[in-house]
Amino acid sequence: METVAFRMTLKAGMREEYERRHREIWPELAEALRAAGIRDYRIFLDEPTGYLFAIYQRTGTHTTDALPSLPIMRKWWEYMAELMDTHADHSPVAVPLAQVFHLP
Repeated sequence: METVAFRMTLKAGMREEYERRHREIWPELAEALRAAGIRDYRIFLDEPTGYLFAIYQRTGTHTTDALPSLPIMRKWWEYMAELMDTHADHSPVAVPLAQVFHLP
């Protein structure tokens, strides 16, 4: 499996709502992520900066490139757009992170 990591930005004062929405993640979205080959998806918050650090594993046969075309993914992005920095299409501004260390 491949590890993917990226950074997003949460708007000030939105932590509780962000966490609430993720606790109540839509089952059809969770299934779409799993079907695309995503495993062990985690998001962490650096409160002073508002940076969200996301990391997940993806299978060798993943189809994550197709996720942005799914209606459920676009609906989720629209739902979350008020809470975080996004592009015009409501997709989150996600900055890829390079791995610089790994302790197996």
